[in-house]
Amino acid sequence: MSGEIYMAAAAALAYEKRLEVIANNLANVNTAGFKRDDVAFQAYLSAAEGGVAAINPPYPAGQTGASFWVSYESRTDFSPGPLQQTGNRLDLALNGKGFFSVESPDGTVYTRRGNFTLSPEGVLVTQEGWPVQGTGGEIRLDAGNAGPGGLDVSVGEDGTVRLSGRDIGQLRIEDFTEPGRLNKIGQGYFKPADETAGAAPGENIRIAQGFLEMSNVEAVRAMTEMIEILRGYESYQRVIRSVDEANAKSISEVGRTS
Repeated sequence: MSGEIYMAAAAALAYEKRLEVIANNLANVNTAGFKRDDVAFQAYLSAAEGGVAAINPPYPAGQTGASFWVSYESRTDFSPGPLQQTGNRLDLALNGKGFFSVESPDGTVYTRRGNFTLSPEGVLVTQEGWPVQGTGGEIRLDAGNAGPGGLDVSVGEDGTVRLSGRDIGQLRIEDFTEPGRLNKIGQGYFKPADETAGAAPGENIRIAQGFLEMSNVEAVRAMTEMIEILRGYESYQRVIRSVDEANAKSISEVGRTS
């Protein structure tokens, strides 16, 4: 493969990866607690002596596949999404930093998705049935104390849970100084990449009861980016086609005499 075609193909692949991320963002535009992803790219060039150096545009003349390549990584944007009022007493939104702590089958995970419910045993759980953690363990609401209007549950801004005016626990809200070290594990859940990215009790916590934090994806912006990506991808396809046609023409004329 010629250097020109390789570089154009590497750039087209980068656009393809970016398109996959944007498409996933758009698919979750109405998903509570979803955090959009961005893609970062970096080109590298191998030196003759064996070293590797990061390079930025404008790139040098066409390189061979052994000396030039593009890497990419997905980064999560943890900026807050808009709050949507639901009126459901078990819907909770974090108005600020922090994450709800949830005990999953694989250990503690973290989420901003606060559409909670009750298990048959009266435990506050996620939609998957995983217990939401309080500072003292599970949050248990005794359904037997429900009045004619149902459970009289209130959650203060600091996460204190009250049932019929009686304190029964406080939500365990954790924060991370480097949220970028959290890995997405699906369904709006995150897990630290390693033990050094430990969580700490959140400060200045503000919880809004009867609200959900929605996705921070801006649909119009995402669709605009998708159009730009498609145009960029098509331009690199044209480059590959042009170089291939030029190479074919050169080969066909080799040895031809006038």
